[in-house]
Amino acid sequence: MKTMAIIILTVTATLAGAFAYHQHQETTSSGPLTHVRNEFEFTAHASYAVTAPLFGPEGERAWGGEHWDPHFLYPQPAQDVRGAVFTVSHGHRSSYWINTAFDLNGHHFQYVYMIPDVMATLIDLHFVEVDSAHTKVNVVYERTALTPEGNQHVEEAGKSDSENGPEWEKAINDYLAKQNATTRPASSAQPNHEVQ
Repeated sequence: MKTMAIIILTVTATLAGAFAYHQHQETTSSGPLTHVRNEFEFTAHASYAVTAPLFGPEGERAWGGEHWDPHFLYPQPAQDVRGAVFTVSHGHRSSYWINTAFDLNGHHFQYVYMIPDVMATLIDLHFVEVDSAHTKVNVVYERTALTPEGNQHVEEAGKSDSENGPEWEKAINDYLAKQNATTRPASSAQPNHEVQ
């Protein structure tokens, strides 16, 4: 627990220092820094108990595609918990992530990540269990450029965020459908053609 506190404090101090530095730079730079906010919502075809864990960094590996490959700094071995710290590669850059909320009882997850000298991002997820077979997922992305050079990256990422709802819904529901197909008993998987 002490190690986790030290890692979180170190990463938080680094992020705070970067924000303070870039806030100072903003006053002397050639223009304003871009901030975008996008929100989307979709329905996962599973209960909350099944759906929610799929939005942890480890859980997302199941449906997030080949580019989602988090490398955990804490905890070891990797586990989806509040306070998890991990990196994700973006070509020749890396983003540094902190899971700031992983509240299964409160139906709320949150992540903060930073790509140094490019942007800081907040991702906020809320879940509503519609019924035992459907969960509504609300996702909010807030992105802020850390330098004027990051403005274009923030604008492009923001445009992509605004279009991600259908893609996420398809990816997670395709995964859930495959899971249901493999766990369905053989007797219910095929129709009964016997004459009675």
